[in-house]
Amino acid sequence: MTDAQRKLVLIRHAKSSWPDDADDFDRPLADRGRRDAPEVGRWLRKHAAAIEVVLCSPAVRARRTWELAAPEIPAEPTLKYDDRIYAASARELLAVIHEIPPAVMMAVVVGHNPGLEDLAELLTGEPAELKTAAIALLSSPAEWSKVADSWATDATYAKPRG
Repeated sequence: MTDAQRKLVLIRHAKSSWPDDADDFDRPLADRGRRDAPEVGRWLRKHAAAIEVVLCSPAVRARRTWELAAPEIPAEPTLKYDDRIYAASARELLAVIHEIPPAVMMAVVVGHNPGLEDLAELLTGEPAELKTAAIALLSSPAEWSKVADSWATDATYAKPRG
């Protein structure tokens, strides 16, 4: 008998713009970001459609990335905006992931660098590069409460572009 694989999807927000009148938290998506975010959803539909929980940074660019990606997947996951994800380090993101309910088999974190890249590297033991709208799909039989160094037994990376 094989253990069921938990899947953790890390999504870096799509390309944002830098308007003079917006602080970092309120930065909107750039034109490219608005094109790329639905492509993220289409990739998820093919490779990770059974999403149960989405933990998203409340920053405008992260929220909008998920809003544009979500209609592309058949699942209707529970969505939670979590202030801790904005500007989080890899270790701070671990604390958020540890709270995912044990019954959940597939979860998404939509956030920012450098925290997401550092988290992917921590969980895989390999360097990771997550450009805007990039995805890391990590798998492991271990429970969410056990997510730690080298947790992932498999990793797939994608950079969907519109």
